[in-house]
Amino acid sequence: MKLRVLGCSGGIGGDAQTTAMLLDDDILIDAGTGVGNLSMEEMVKIDHIFLTHAHLDHVAFIPFLVDTVGSLRTRPIIIHALQATVDILQKHLFNWHLWPDFTKIPDDRLPYMRYEALSLGNTVDLDGRKITSLPAHHAVPAIGYQLNSGQASLVFTGDTTTNQALWSITNKIENLKYLIIESAFCDEKRDIAIRSKHLCPSLLAEELVKLERPAEIFITHLKPGDAEVTMSEIQRNLAKFNPRQLENNQLFEF
Repeated sequence: MKLRVLGCSGGIGGDAQTTAMLLDDDILIDAGTGVGNLSMEEMVKIDHIFLTHAHLDHVAFIPFLVDTVGSLRTRPIIIHALQATVDILQKHLFNWHLWPDFTKIPDDRLPYMRYEALSLGNTVDLDGRKITSLPAHHAVPAIGYQLNSGQASLVFTGDTTTNQALWSITNKIENLKYLIIESAFCDEKRDIAIRSKHLCPSLLAEELVKLERPAEIFITHLKPGDAEVTMSEIQRNLAKFNPRQLENNQLFEF
């Protein structure tokens, strides 16, 4: 399996793009503004989108992607998400007011897009690539994902705050190789992190001591204005974990 980071920022501006990652050439993990970095040829190949939650920085480019390539494909793009996330998309985004409902276009028989609801702990097996939903604790219903090639696993927490349930599961993943975890705010904004159910360096430190397996750790969802400060705090206080900042176009092979 190959995972390419298309966007990993908590905001936009310059090179900053919001969360989207391309697994091999046919699966998206979230669909934030980073999807705009794909070529037309790359977009046409996407068959599946796995969403962590319904916030705009993670779903904003689904409408543009489906609108752009829907008529060029022979089968629908499948949106995998919690039923609560599907409900939000149907009510607030693909509702004929903000954007057309592409589960009805061109018709119900063969639409451009369709939903497949996930339950927590579900594993979707796509030609031996196992994608399992993991618990997350955020301001809206949310999940993370384990991406398991069989040889190794990558865990992506999605947006989350303090989350004991995640570690109970992650510590049982024998082939864990990579952990991508968020820290949206610097410690000066710890109160905002707590209220919005994100992590900051001090909260991240409390979480990582719960990790019982070795893994390469990468930090995502940094707010552009505070990214340097936040990473400095993380590297200073969590040096034993050797955390690194996730970067656009970074490639993981596992």
